[in-house]
Amino acid sequence: MFSVSPRRAFPILLRAVSSKTPQLPIRPRSHPLHTMSATPVFSKNAAPPDPQSQAIKTPTTIYCSGQIPCDVEGNLIEGTIQEKTAACIGNLKAVLEEAGSSIEKVVKVNAFLTDMANFAAMNEEYAKWFVHKPARSCVAVKQLPKGVDVEIECIALP
Repeated sequence: MFSVSPRRAFPILLRAVSSKTPQLPIRPRSHPLHTMSATPVFSKNAAPPDPQSQAIKTPTTIYCSGQIPCDVEGNLIEGTIQEKTAACIGNLKAVLEEAGSSIEKVVKVNAFLTDMANFAAMNEEYAKWFVHKPARSCVAVKQLPKGVDVEIECIALP
């Protein structure tokens, strides 16, 4: 049987991991990412949260929870997919304004539909609100909370 010592077979590898290899710096605990604050946002002008926060605001970003087509009392909106989309985005708008931001500062949107046959109609209403065209994903899902057919969430700058 042929046997080779690891020192002979892998001299380059052994040199690379020797004690002379410089160590990567360790980020001190006082780095801004370790001390960043995150504040829940609540707007009385949007659908009530159940049980999540409507949004979380950090010094650099606002993360809005998904909004379904509800009014400020939590009653589901009936009507066309355009009306339901408008309700979702109206809720996002209220939450963003409460956080000190706006629809115009949205950088990423995620839309969820239970039926992609509604995509064109949802997209038509969506385009009225997001004229600056933030990055977006739209996915079909089997089911959404409370049996709704659209939910929209976003990420915005403060």
